[in-house]
Amino acid sequence: MALTTQLTDRLGIRHPVLLAPMDQIAGGRLAAAVSAAGGLGLIGGGYGDADWLTREFDAAGTSRVGVGFITWSLAKRLALLDLALERRPAAVMLSFGDPAPYVEKIKRAGAMVICQVQSVTMARDAVAKGAELLVAQGAEAGGHGVARGTMTLVPAVVDAVGSDVPVAAAGGIADGRGFAAAFMLGASGVLMGTRFYASEEALGHPAAKERILRAHGDDTVRSSVFDISRRVAWPAPFTGRGLRNAHADRWLGREVDLLRQIEVEAARYAAAREANDFDVAVVIAGEAVDFINDVPPAAIIVERVVSEAVRLLGAAAAAPTT
Repeated sequence: MALTTQLTDRLGIRHPVLLAPMDQIAGGRLAAAVSAAGGLGLIGGGYGDADWLTREFDAAGTSRVGVGFITWSLAKRLALLDLALERRPAAVMLSFGDPAPYVEKIKRAGAMVICQVQSVTMARDAVAKGAELLVAQGAEAGGHGVARGTMTLVPAVVDAVGSDVPVAAAGGIADGRGFAAAFMLGASGVLMGTRFYASEEALGHPAAKERILRAHGDDTVRSSVFDISRRVAWPAPFTGRGLRNAHADRWLGREVDLLRQIEVEAARYAAAREANDFDVAVVIAGEAVDFINDVPPAAIIVERVVSEAVRLLGAAAAAPTT
């Protein structure tokens, strides 16, 4: 079974399911698996590491995949976009910054321009600058975002940009219920991160995946603690969501004190990341952890989510109206 939408038509895919380009997690093997299952996998370009990006495009082989970048960081490493475009990606996703300097180059390379947005103003601006597909990301999402929830943001963005630009929903979606709800909100598809983090092909450490399985949405927190700790200066208004741990409990509400002790704490945090000590290092995950109970192949995730959404949407259409 398949769900045909404006998004599937534009991207030439079977299912309107996109892999979030999670930094250091969405590698070539995972992206290729999502694409093989009928969606579109996006390799996580993240903050920019040419060797890592080359290796993961190699891992994707001949699969039709895309790539995503943190836009403000890409501005400091412009050669990464050229490296990616040489691999002929199906799409390039730009998040958290001005897409204008990159849009025409991406289009000339034959890739679709996807822009992730967190407000109606951002959505209108991205479309005006040439975005061909929007991802409306609610604050429930893992990783960086802003404040508005998916439930209100998605239909507001759909209404604002009209029917010419398809919108995918992101944030809090990890099963067919969320997928079906996104359609009811006017989205043409979904982008999922946390659900694919807990997949066989994701590059995350097994201990991190195990924490996702044990966590509840209430165990996540949105803050700047982890960015301060790893000395990554994110611009306003973006903050990051991850699983709460001992390090977060120690410093939440004490960010100024953390900055005063950053020499010691940054070294401690870097050592914890190297050792996969997730009592200190963050596991980037969103509120959808409530719905994640296993670590299957990505193809199983796509099949489950789509089949459940089709069943629910069919049941809704068949239900009596009185």
